[in-house]
Amino acid sequence: MSVNTISIIIPVLNEEQQIGEIIKKLWNRQSGNVKEILVVDGGSEDRTVEVVKSAGATIVHSERGRAKQMNSGAEKANGELLYFLHADTVPPDYYDQEIINAIESGFDFGCFRLQFDWDQPLLNFYSWFTRFRYTGLRFGDQSLFVEKHVFEKSGGFDESLIVMEDQEIYRRLHLQGEFYLSEQYVTTSARKYKKTGAFKLQFFFTLIWLGYYGGIKQNTLVNFYKRFILP
Repeated sequence: MSVNTISIIIPVLNEEQQIGEIIKKLWNRQSGNVKEILVVDGGSEDRTVEVVKSAGATIVHSERGRAKQMNSGAEKANGELLYFLHADTVPPDYYDQEIINAIESGFDFGCFRLQFDWDQPLLNFYSWFTRFRYTGLRFGDQSLFVEKHVFEKSGGFDESLIVMEDQEIYRRLHLQGEFYLSEQYVTTSARKYKKTGAFKLQFFFTLIWLGYYGGIKQNTLVNFYKRFILP
């Protein structure tokens, strides 16, 4: 299949400090296939909207919630491919061409491996595992690209999920098509790990992951997330 337009979708909330630089890098590192960058704001109270517009991206307003925001962005997207990216994550040079090549080679969705902007042993160890194709290792910080029609057929992100929505959609996408795992890396900020502590935060994330697969209710996981991770 021949495709050549990508819509980047970034959910944000109060990201004025770095979203402008992220947008700049996204434009500079692409090779001409990015049609638009849609930044989906969930009600920021800082200068996020102003910064986004100044950086040459399009603002989409949405109800708060990452799944809701990403679905809202997908509805507005004009590209044949959707590329979901966190507001603190930067893909490698010419990322757009690799995405196009993967789709034209017969894959339907995919992601990159992960590395952090902090050379920390635990985070390096965690990142090393993203080279494996196991679905349980797929999270939003690795980014996600998918053909728009495949995304729509899958039903999009589950808006009933506040946490683990990025993990859950991979399971449904695998029912729709072939998965591509890049040998290149996106680089994500370790800001939360530096603030909370690498071991402590990774422990909390692991408990949420185990709880999700153990059948613990979403409300319980969300309350845990708000108590131990958001502060």
